[in-house]
Amino acid sequence: MKLLKLVPDDTNIKFLKLRIPFFAVSLLLIALSWALVFSKGLNYGVDFAGGLEIRASFTQSEQAPVSQLREDVAQLGYGDPVVQRFGEDNQVSIRVRLPDEVSSNKDAAQQAANRIVADLRSNYPDFRLDGNDNVSGKVSDEFRQDAIFALVAAMLAVAIYIWIRFEWQFGVGGLFALFHDVSLTLGMFALFQMEFSLQIIAAILAIIGYSLNDTIVVYDRIRENLKKYRKMPVPELLDLSVNETLARTVMTSLTLLIALVPLLLFGPASLFGLTAAITLGIFVGTYSSIYMAAPLLVWMGVTPQSFVPQESVADRQERIARGEV
Repeated sequence: MKLLKLVPDDTNIKFLKLRIPFFAVSLLLIALSWALVFSKGLNYGVDFAGGLEIRASFTQSEQAPVSQLREDVAQLGYGDPVVQRFGEDNQVSIRVRLPDEVSSNKDAAQQAANRIVADLRSNYPDFRLDGNDNVSGKVSDEFRQDAIFALVAAMLAVAIYIWIRFEWQFGVGGLFALFHDVSLTLGMFALFQMEFSLQIIAAILAIIGYSLNDTIVVYDRIRENLKKYRKMPVPELLDLSVNETLARTVMTSLTLLIALVPLLLFGPASLFGLTAAITLGIFVGTYSSIYMAAPLLVWMGVTPQSFVPQESVADRQERIARGEV
């Protein structure tokens, strides 16, 4: 029985022929992503924003009365709440920013939650409480700082590893590819205002791991070919290396998508953000390995001589003493 091959063995796609326009598009997407993050902001969950979150369903309604809920909760004196649909159309998430003295006191926070729930139950007979959480402002600030530190530390550790494993140019290329992937993921969350919680930090770290894995495979083949094909132009050599690893890249991505797409379409609402982030990360991680990490090697002057050991003065004198030219 003949094995199924999604990618032929003799592929010869000229990936780097369009490296300049693709790189320009990538820079534009990075700029737009950060513009969205700074202009619209991220829709922080209770983990990062602090306060009280109440999740509820309206069992006898097709759609939750989002606007009316916002008015009802605001009248209780806790400021402007954030009310969004969460999962099905009749399910909502109500987030309220509590004063620090209330949020830091467990009993006071629970009293505030009970007051909101009691008011909603009296106004909506089909109201059903699905859960509530409370995070103090101090703890949420610590969460944000730790999350930023984790992302930066992970990216720097990756760059250092690639630098030691290969050359400094490869470390710069790998770090820029990771920056591209993280930026586009943050841009997606800012654009669609999906909840940004600790789950999403875990998803971004998974994206960094996947992108690193793909980039390392491509870089390793590039290094092998740099030693093997001394006279081949570097852009052609990079195309050859990407084509040689293309089958592995496609199979890895498809295997992950087979698990992720059903979870994205039919999985629980609580995992939608995490699944969406990782799904996007598969595409941008594969793209950045080809059109971000590889072209940067050309522009940073990597040549076949980059991996040729330099002869020291002592080695040269010894070679001349042996009569070798």
